[in-house]
Amino acid sequence: MLENGATSTAWWQAMTQRYQYLKMLARLRRQKRKLWLSNSGDWQWLKSKPATVASLNRLLWRESVPSLSFFVMLTLSGVISTLGLLAGSTATVIGAMIIAPLMGPIIGIAYAIAISNRRLMKRAGLTVLWGTVATIASSMVIAKLIGLQVLTEEILLRTEPTLLDLMVAMAAGAAGAYAKSRKYIADAFPGVAIAVALVPPLSTIGIGLALLNSAVFGGASLLFVTNLIGIIFSGILVFLWQRYGTLERAQGGIVLSTLMMVVIGIPLGLSLNKLLVQANSRERVGYLVRNEMPLSNKAELRALDLQQKDGVLVVILDVVAPANSISAGDVRASQAFLADKLKRSVELHLRVIPVEEFLVPASP
Repeated sequence: MLENGATSTAWWQAMTQRYQYLKMLARLRRQKRKLWLSNSGDWQWLKSKPATVASLNRLLWRESVPSLSFFVMLTLSGVISTLGLLAGSTATVIGAMIIAPLMGPIIGIAYAIAISNRRLMKRAGLTVLWGTVATIASSMVIAKLIGLQVLTEEILLRTEPTLLDLMVAMAAGAAGAYAKSRKYIADAFPGVAIAVALVPPLSTIGIGLALLNSAVFGGASLLFVTNLIGIIFSGILVFLWQRYGTLERAQGGIVLSTLMMVVIGIPLGLSLNKLLVQANSRERVGYLVRNEMPLSNKAELRALDLQQKDGVLVVILDVVAPANSISAGDVRASQAFLADKLKRSVELHLRVIPVEEFLVPASP
């Protein structure tokens, strides 16, 4: 009898819990339906639709005209960008990107290729050409007037493009073309201009010309061409996807831009490979210096820099150590250790901190 009573109680508790669960589930369903009905309706008028061909034509023709306003804003953007690069100010460079109107005619070139409009392509191409010349010229004048000879980090960042920059340009071009075809998301266009950074490379070209530095000029030129080709290529594809133009009309432009992307992709790929090799080497050398090098027990690593010189890896170390605790023999042993572990020729530069500093006042 006791066993039957316990079984009945357990069965009753299980049924009660199941009933409570089903009751809660039904209440949630009622609340969900009530919420849905309270927010339901005809929202078709909010649906984002592509702009008409006529309106997109007017917009891109207007932005592709080399007007006085275009050159004034672009020249001022070049001046601001140059000053920001020379000062090493990231915020100033970003401000120059926002006000630069160069993205409009470049998107116009992509649209003209998609719809096979030679007049628009010629107009937008000339606008980009004259805008590029004006920006480089203003940057060169500013750099000459200031006379600053130091290459800041902001300048050097624009002289070593890689495949990553091409990917960024393609994504930005796709976003720019899509934003132009949808008027309700046009607010995203300034962000596109910031992402692709067209004016800073042009300003860097002007600085390179002012300093007669071929490395700065060449690297910045490659970055600008990379951005230009990436934007145009992806812009063409987005406009075709939006059914502006046909594949047959845009076939020649797509083939040409694809060939140009392949050509510039070779140096960009080599640059990316060099960057990856340097990053891996830096990580490997850092681990060896901190944990296994003969000096690791005597000194604390503060800074590490790697350079290449005639096939030799130059390792530059800044370490903190007690005075007179490191000898020339320790440095030679560390150099031999790194060369053995890395299986290559290594040149070691070691700077020990603290540094003794003396001050002798001028005689009266």
